[in-house]
Amino acid sequence: MSLISTIIRPEILAQSSYHVPDAHNMVKLDAMENPYPLPDAIKAEFGAHLAHVALNRYPVPTYRLLKDKICREFGIPAGFDVMLGNGSDELISMLSIACAKPGAKVVAPIPTFVMYAISAQLAGMEFVGVPLSEDLGLDMSAMLAAIQEHRPALLYLANPNNPTGSWFDEADLLQLINAMSDIGLVVIDEAYQPFAPSSMMPRLPEFAHVIVMRTVSKIGLAGLRLGYMSAAPELLAEVEKVRPPYNINVLTAAAAEFLLDHMSIFDEQAHKLCVEREALIKELQSIKNVHAFPSKANFVLIKIENSEQIFKKLLARRILIKNVGKMHPLLTNCLRVTVSTPEENRLFIDALKATLLEA
Repeated sequence: MSLISTIIRPEILAQSSYHVPDAHNMVKLDAMENPYPLPDAIKAEFGAHLAHVALNRYPVPTYRLLKDKICREFGIPAGFDVMLGNGSDELISMLSIACAKPGAKVVAPIPTFVMYAISAQLAGMEFVGVPLSEDLGLDMSAMLAAIQEHRPALLYLANPNNPTGSWFDEADLLQLINAMSDIGLVVIDEAYQPFAPSSMMPRLPEFAHVIVMRTVSKIGLAGLRLGYMSAAPELLAEVEKVRPPYNINVLTAAAAEFLLDHMSIFDEQAHKLCVEREALIKELQSIKNVHAFPSKANFVLIKIENSEQIFKKLLARRILIKNVGKMHPLLTNCLRVTVSTPEENRLFIDALKATLLEA
């Protein structure tokens, strides 16, 4: 037996690394990124701002300026603060570490964001997935039963949900939040909130056990790797104890501080993508043997026969989307495509139609 197999935890040995495909020379529609670059008008000013960053110094540990701008721009309730993470992934990891008492469990509807399960398992917690209904909505009776049976320390609800694009009704979310009131924490993951009709953020003051988590990745700043979450101050203070010191680097902080003063740009881009999303869904629904699911995110899930073959043929045409067919039985023969510019959406549609004609 090798030293590695002796000292590494067996659940780690059994896992695969998170795979990111090579997107060189591809029309990249696999990662729910905003396709629009920064306008030329602010690039020079942005560069000058970054040139003054003191790279020889650690970040200001409170990140007070950045936090204040996030609270101002993203509607954090009065009296509430935010915690920052190196992407939402790090925030999820912090929550797992903070709540990983012996025997603690995590519950989430599945399929959903894979990091809920991965972070739970890495922290030594049991992950319990509750399958969505056939129409990719919440199975409320199964969710409520899972809460009572497993009494989870953490319940994750991504809304809109990834990879389905499903929008969960607020009444259902509130029912689950109330069911968890004396059991554990509810994390409402609003990564795709810029494309959704509403938010739970304004209702945070009503619930001491609810956390609302978001990221700036989807608004057009994926390269910054900056996530944030808000909750009751006393709850946030406890999770703060497991946050690594200086976890947000000075360039990320300075870039976000500057760009959050230009939120109108990103709001306009999000509006464009919502318009394109509806046009893309309409066009997909017009293609024979293609089913496009409703979406309130910046991507669309489609179901299509021989999806594996279609995926490979699209790759050959330099169109990179996400093959999610093996994530869960509910996603059999499903592909996920990011909503992009009108030009890139057209390239995808034309390539899909040509591929289907070949098939």
